[in-house]
Amino acid sequence: MGKYFGTDGFRGEANVDLTADQAFQVGRFLGWYYGQEHKCKVVIGKDTRRSSYMFEYALAAGLTASGADAYLLHVTTTPSVSYVARTEGFDCGIMISASHNPYYDNGIKLLNGKGEKMEETVIEAVEAYLDGAVAAVPLAQGADIGRTVDYIEGRSRYIKYLESIVEGSFAGKRIGLDCANGSASAIAGSIFEALGAEVTVIHNAPNGLNINTDCGSTHIEGLQKLVKEQKLDVGFAYDGDADRCLCVDEHGNVVDGDQILYIYGAYLKEKGRLTNNTVVTTVMSNLGLYKAFDALDIGYEKTAVGDKYVYENMVQNGHSIGGEQSGHIIFSEYANTGDGILTSLQMMNVMLECGKSLAQLAEPLTIYPQVLKNVRVTDKKAAQADPDVQAAVQAAEEALGEDGRILVRESGTEPLVRVMAEAKTIALCEQYVDGIIEVIASKGYQIEQ
Repeated sequence: MGKYFGTDGFRGEANVDLTADQAFQVGRFLGWYYGQEHKCKVVIGKDTRRSSYMFEYALAAGLTASGADAYLLHVTTTPSVSYVARTEGFDCGIMISASHNPYYDNGIKLLNGKGEKMEETVIEAVEAYLDGAVAAVPLAQGADIGRTVDYIEGRSRYIKYLESIVEGSFAGKRIGLDCANGSASAIAGSIFEALGAEVTVIHNAPNGLNINTDCGSTHIEGLQKLVKEQKLDVGFAYDGDADRCLCVDEHGNVVDGDQILYIYGAYLKEKGRLTNNTVVTTVMSNLGLYKAFDALDIGYEKTAVGDKYVYENMVQNGHSIGGEQSGHIIFSEYANTGDGILTSLQMMNVMLECGKSLAQLAEPLTIYPQVLKNVRVTDKKAAQADPDVQAAVQAAEEALGEDGRILVRESGTEPLVRVMAEAKTIALCEQYVDGIIEVIASKGYQIEQ
């Protein structure tokens, strides 16, 4: 990870950690970098945060000042930017979003011309420019100055693409959608309606300040209540930029990313379509998922946390399905990034083809209780590597044996150490997590809040 760009872009509080001037400079550099031998084309999307408009104009101004043409998708999803970038000949794509973060945060996600997370070499060059370590890039003049293009048709083509993936009709299905007052608000409901479903949509009235506020995949209680009260067949919740999805079954139970991986992995295995007989997960996936895969003779890979690392593993090894517990699911046959709406459509496809409800599909998987606590620390690398902390982790692992596990890792975007335990009971999880946190605090790393 670099100075500005973490595992999921340049993210921070708008005009505090990430400023309009920095966005302008990012645009200036990218417009010059990709436009040295041809007229550069960049596609830009944004979520519904108030500051997204400011950053959109700043990026567009920087790009056009360097001679690039900026194509504006306006409010749209991260995966739609990825789709348009890879299918319509763009040099790169930019998504303005802080994903599941509160409205006052924002971020700049960079995608290459294949719709993938930007290469580290380019990220490093952007950061060097932001730090003044690269010579000033020239300003375009006269007819070489770039232009902005309203490109709403790009988003429309993405919508049609998603609809084309569905193999049947959703007629007769009653579906709830929670759009998190974010990017999915402009897209999701119309897709399900076009496919014949009876749709109830909540949290689809963004005002710039309510994105992710008590709604969406990080606050799924509202969707659970909706599904139970209206006796819906299924519910789907997205995050702010709709690159992830969590589900709610017909009983109101949450079906998370691990369960989605199990359902789709088992489905592909049964159909003989699970490439390499392998599903890609992260180290945060539940122990129960691996036991369920073992029972089905399905192999699995474990990567560092971050859909970036899941995708890299999938590309390197040719795997077809991978994702995170948080709901970033990548279907390599259809997309180069996590896509929440695509995930919900694929879950509907499996339900319809198998003739089972979501609860029935998830039933064979037993999820182990899990406790995750975040510790704000002075130095996350030092805290994680401390010999006494490592000894506490090892002791907990030995005590749990095959009936649980401990994971201590640093956050990719915040000064946090995350301590997670899985065991047969919540009480055991709490015991081991709190014990490790006590050691971190006793060594002077913890910052009191």
